[in-house]
Amino acid sequence: MITVIGSVNMDLIASTTRLPEPGETVTGSDFATAPGGKGANQALAARRAGAQVNMAGAVGDDAFAGQALALLTEAGADLSRIRQIDGPTGTALILVGGDGENMIAIIPGANGQVTADDARAAIADASPGDLVLLQMEIPEAAVRAALTAAREAGVTSLINIAPLTDSVEHLAPMADIVIANETEFARLSGRPAETLEAVRSELEALHASTGQCLIVTLGAAGVLYARDGAIGHVPSLKITPVDTVGAGDTFCGYLAHGLDAGLSFDDAIRRAAVAGALACLTPGAQPSIPVAADVEARL
Repeated sequence: MITVIGSVNMDLIASTTRLPEPGETVTGSDFATAPGGKGANQALAARRAGAQVNMAGAVGDDAFAGQALALLTEAGADLSRIRQIDGPTGTALILVGGDGENMIAIIPGANGQVTADDARAAIADASPGDLVLLQMEIPEAAVRAALTAAREAGVTSLINIAPLTDSVEHLAPMADIVIANETEFARLSGRPAETLEAVRSELEALHASTGQCLIVTLGAAGVLYARDGAIGHVPSLKITPVDTVGAGDTFCGYLAHGLDAGLSFDDAIRRAAVAGALACLTPGAQPSIPVAADVEARL
């Protein structure tokens, strides 16, 4: 089983020909709403991949609450650890440019009230050998409590260190597996790397220092990872992206499923990379997450 402890948002998405510069106003072409939040996105990805998923987090008492959970409910995820609190559901304001790149502002809402007790209770539902998947859109205390409880319970912990916060450097070393994009990895390594070989070199050095399993997603350049003293690279599918929102979350959810299902690490990474690329072909975070059959067809 995979336990996901994280954020639940309603995404408000505007499409523009290009992303604006600071202080600039641009005219948009389309507007849509969709369920989102890094925690909920990853939970839905793991569920669509085929995993049994328990999602823990919080929503508000507003009209967005039901909408934000709609696709998770439809997919059959266990939402018994989702608390409803007084106040607004988390929201994300997303601008998507014509090249598929995006800018995102997060308003935490109920996500800011996920507690250490919530995290410990969610881990208590898990069994030794299960997985817990975490991100950085809930309070530090909750993430820290989940990582501590997971280690004590024999539950494998995966943390996606997005979005970057000041607590990342303290929390990432507590996890069994760390997943980062290029920018986030530079924060961990302490040194920006501008080429694939430079990232590989920094990854090798950090892995030698910590012994942790480290995974770096690089968009069109694929995925680099360090595990058990070895460095691996998986190329990405060649695609023309429509919207990259949710691609990283799709990767995380599919990776968790692959590991939970007993796939080899290489196969789990490869499957997750294909799923992440396919998520770039459809607008929106959760609506773009592919089902397992589509991923298998592209493998």
